[in-house]
Amino acid sequence: MIDVESALNFYRVMAYIVGVMLLVLCAAMVVKYGFDSGTMVAVVGPIHGFLYMIYLVAAINLGLIKARWSVGYLLLVLIAGTIPFLSFVMERSVTERARRRIATAS
Repeated sequence: MIDVESALNFYRVMAYIVGVMLLVLCAAMVVKYGFDSGTMVAVVGPIHGFLYMIYLVAAINLGLIKARWSVGYLLLVLIAGTIPFLSFVMERSVTERARRRIATAS
């Protein structure tokens, strides 16, 4: 179960990072369309995209390989990185689910 715990920790870090970067990207979109300055989106957009790919790998590693989630739940977790604030909500759900699995396996 150490593998699940380490995969969970990596997922949690990535969920927070992607969630924060998505909020920054939303603010950048306001700046782009409200103040006609696309520089912030040009910088933050690719960074969020790259970090989101790492988030996908972390979620797949945890959910599909280590914790054996259903495909539906895994898809919900994967999509959570694209909707503002949802990655924070799903991180809590994933953490509770993974810790229950660790506790029952011990």
